[in-house]
Amino acid sequence: MFSTLETLILKYLALVDVPSPVCMKSLRTLHLDCVNFKHNESFSNLISGCPNLEDLFMYQYYPLDVVMNFIIVAPSLKRLVIIDYREAGGYVINAPTLKYLKIKGLSHCGFCLIENAPVLVEAKIRNLFYIYKEKILGSLKSAKRLSLDLSPLECPIDSIFYQLVHLEIYTCKEEWWNLLKLMLDSSPKLQVLKLIGKNLDFKKVGMVGGKWNEPKNVPECLLSQLKMFVWTSYHWESEVEKEVATYILKNARQLKNVSFSTRPIHSKEHNKLEEKCKMLKELDGVVRASSSCHLVFIE
Repeated sequence: MFSTLETLILKYLALVDVPSPVCMKSLRTLHLDCVNFKHNESFSNLISGCPNLEDLFMYQYYPLDVVMNFIIVAPSLKRLVIIDYREAGGYVINAPTLKYLKIKGLSHCGFCLIENAPVLVEAKIRNLFYIYKEKILGSLKSAKRLSLDLSPLECPIDSIFYQLVHLEIYTCKEEWWNLLKLMLDSSPKLQVLKLIGKNLDFKKVGMVGGKWNEPKNVPECLLSQLKMFVWTSYHWESEVEKEVATYILKNARQLKNVSFSTRPIHSKEHNKLEEKCKMLKELDGVVRASSSCHLVFIE
């Protein structure tokens, strides 16, 4: 019945029971959207019966009655997306051919343990606060592209990302700049850096706490590799963001292209226009380490 099935999408199912391993050798893509399994073995039996599975998408929004922890052992898996807003439970991942990983959620008591992903190329990790047994970033050291929205206080780094060339960091978590410093120090081949903020009124939102302190030594990637620096939703009113931007401009010797996008000034805020122009002019006047650096401002 399922021998030729290549794609399977299951949605909003309660107490799915898979008492023994299934046989779906042709299955390549599996979507599980709010699926509640009867017990942990049911999920394991489903995954183990798909030896050629390449794409797995898991979405969990509501508390599950039974299964709390999903153990994903998939030797052929290449792409894994996990979006989970439950208040507990987590994932153990063993996928030796995994190339792409996206994890979003697990922001309460959830966990994620990556046991085996040696050929990972790209990973996007957002709102993952609780680290289980190992430092999750250390499991991503083979990645060439990383997108991170994490608290630096809970993600110490003890690995070198020798393959990383493209890094995105969201600037919404408290002291996000400490994560930036750690990643710059740990990524000697980094060529593209993108910082992503929220396009909100700075005066209403306020600035996350903490203070920027320059690294004692300039990271290797700034001295010899970084070529592109992009900052979206740059808060020109933030002193910390100004200091971070200035530091990179002053120390990145190989920079070619730099762009800052800012929140537009609305008609009711015309009094801010002069202040904004002054701040951006000061940033544009920073003496750059790279003589060939081209800087643009975008609204």
